[in-house]
Amino acid sequence: MTREARDAPQFYLTAPSACPYLPGQQERKIFTHLVGKRAAALNDLLTQTGFRRSQTIAYRPACESCRACVSVRVLVDDFRPSASQRRVMRANADLLGVFVAPKPTNEHYMLFRSYLDKRHPHGGMADMSSLDFAMMVEDTHIDTVLTEYRPLSATGDGQASGPLLAVCLTDRLADGLSLVYSFYDPDIARRSLGSFIILDHIEKARRLGLPHVYLGYWVEGSKKMGYKASYLPQERLGLHGWARVER
Repeated sequence: MTREARDAPQFYLTAPSACPYLPGQQERKIFTHLVGKRAAALNDLLTQTGFRRSQTIAYRPACESCRACVSVRVLVDDFRPSASQRRVMRANADLLGVFVAPKPTNEHYMLFRSYLDKRHPHGGMADMSSLDFAMMVEDTHIDTVLTEYRPLSATGDGQASGPLLAVCLTDRLADGLSLVYSFYDPDIARRSLGSFIILDHIEKARRLGLPHVYLGYWVEGSKKMGYKASYLPQERLGLHGWARVER
């Protein structure tokens, strides 16, 4: 056996289970492990072919009778915010998003718990303990950061201070930023913090010279995923590769 064959990732299939997005459908996933020195390069490659990361696992849907889950990435250089997105940016002009090391704190977990309890009380992550949360953040072999959002300091020094309002677990890839999971203060609806996190990551990618922001899966007809279609232009991954979508 050649070295290349020994180092090639091994892929596995999960057992079918109820789809969380479309009633009456069954989901199945193909997955592999992201560990060791080649984890970052493998994650880059797999992300470009429609996989998502969860801790040290890269996965994508492999459903037998459904292809509704579509990988979406925003085209950073061509992106132009809509009128409503510009309003979101203005409403959060007093916030600063800062990359920090993926080291979970009690402050992170309390915000995460508040978000889940009010926004997703019956979701698949509702029972996550502080240890589960720490594993979600720390268990990574690739370039991962937490993006913290706090108000700008009143001193005008360009630094962030004050309460933690939002967090995003972000992977830094060779060709973009991938939003793994985000959560925010659920009691500040006027800010539309979920939208602002995406808009801010698009701007961060622009400044870093990265062409894409990966948003995960868009599912047409799913209210949970519908918002992803509004960040245009974007590319969606189909049978013939990435296809540009203008509207």
